[in-house]
Amino acid sequence: MRPVTLIAFCAALAWAIPARAETVPNSLAEVQLSFGPVVRHAAPAVVNIYAQRVVAQRASPFANDPFFGDLFRNFGQVTPRVQNALGSGVILSEDGIVVSNFHVVGNATEIRVVLNDRREYDAEIILTDEESDLAVLRLRGASGLPNLHFADSDAAEVGDLVLAIGNPFGVGQTVSSGIISGLARSGIAVGSGRGYFIQTDAPINPGNSGGALVDMQGRLVGVNTAIISRSGASHGIGFAIPANLVAAVVEQARAGQSSFQRPWAGVTAQAVDAALADAFGQTAPEGVILLEMHPDSPLAKAGLLRGDVVLSVDGAAVNSAPEMMFRLSVQGLGAQSDLTYRRGDQVTTTQIALIAAPDSPDRQARYVDGRSALRGLSVARINPAVISEYNLAPEAEGIIVTGLEQFAARTGLRRGDILLAINGAAITSTEDVVQLAREQTRTWLIEVLRDGRRVALRFRL
Repeated sequence: MRPVTLIAFCAALAWAIPARAETVPNSLAEVQLSFGPVVRHAAPAVVNIYAQRVVAQRASPFANDPFFGDLFRNFGQVTPRVQNALGSGVILSEDGIVVSNFHVVGNATEIRVVLNDRREYDAEIILTDEESDLAVLRLRGASGLPNLHFADSDAAEVGDLVLAIGNPFGVGQTVSSGIISGLARSGIAVGSGRGYFIQTDAPINPGNSGGALVDMQGRLVGVNTAIISRSGASHGIGFAIPANLVAAVVEQARAGQSSFQRPWAGVTAQAVDAALADAFGQTAPEGVILLEMHPDSPLAKAGLLRGDVVLSVDGAAVNSAPEMMFRLSVQGLGAQSDLTYRRGDQVTTTQIALIAAPDSPDRQARYVDGRSALRGLSVARINPAVISEYNLAPEAEGIIVTGLEQFAARTGLRRGDILLAINGAAITSTEDVVQLAREQTRTWLIEVLRDGRRVALRFRL
């Protein structure tokens, strides 16, 4: 719609509804409607974060080549380079517990935090979770700091007024307003996985990452983390990590964990779309269907089977796999969750135990050393804990590559590859890898399963 047309339409609408002109402010307070009180309460607890990290950079002429870049990724001299990151954070306790984004402070070697009143503190990372794009910091020597309390993000509704507070483009603390424009957004890739987000139209720009999304009571609804944009600037589609998940992450950080421990479901699931709903005889698409399931999965032990449709967790409807994992993660390890599922025409509610992925049977981790083309290769047997760490399919089995150093780093292997055979000999144990790596041959053929595809790696010494 052209601007002139829009103005004319608005003018016509104003004349068509004369009753609105009769509504006038009745008091000075109504004239001076403002977010000021909310900002005065929340803004002191939002900080600016300056982070530095040292990264290894290879001077390779093939670095950006789509084909040779992979073949020569270890070519060239390694030189250290300092990267600077600018973002925001939220103080959550008087003693200096701060939450921010992993992509702001992850792997940082130096972190400086500046408060709204210009006080500065050095910070240390006490917990990171790349999958949710969260990091928890502790400010050294801090006490008596302003801080925000958590809102119940499950109680948030589309249309609720919110404020985004952060440090966009490094210009200083800035406040933008908007509404919650969507809930249960789970198709956005942030970090190493796909998360579950609150969507807002409050402008979020570079530097706002890690800042606060607050409600009209000045409580933390979410931590700003990502936008959808073609230009890099805000187009009114921003995303925040829900406060309930942030609270669970902070609780583990206070308990001494250095990484966020999620309950293990041991399943892969797919959202039920219109076609699946029609096949199942559902009146509308709802829930997620279980496609794969590990025998030790807590869902399997509770009686669920492949093909069952999970409808809700603890009374909250789930319509995507990330949403189901979000509900389990908020409850945390050691808790129990009520899970409602459909099998045929029957709907059943059962209770599942929220456990960590079992690190059994033993990984039988081995390392290849000595004079070998595979020297520096680390491998392990796949078990539920390994499946969880490497985001493998629940029914994955075999021997996985867990580390690559020295000669092994030049073979084309990658961490997460599942070894199938070396020089035609099948791999069934980690000891097989060690024995076959000792072969005295100049020609090597290594077959692996990578991202579900069989890949053959050939090289000569």
